[in-house]
Amino acid sequence: MKPYLRNLRRDDSGATAIEYGLLAGLIAIAALSAFQAFGDGLGNMWGHVRDESTNAMG
Repeated sequence: MKPYLRNLRRDDSGATAIEYGLLAGLIAIAALSAFQAFGDGLGNMWGHVRDESTNAMG
């Protein structure tokens, strides 16, 4: 039993997959944050265009 536990403790073959998973999760969070910021800015821009064109027409 001891050799099995010793080998299990030294085994790090799954570490790479976990690291890639964490990296993909962080990239996804960063992308969603960027899309949210871009969407808010775009909405504000079109709101400004709407307000300016409404004021210019009457």
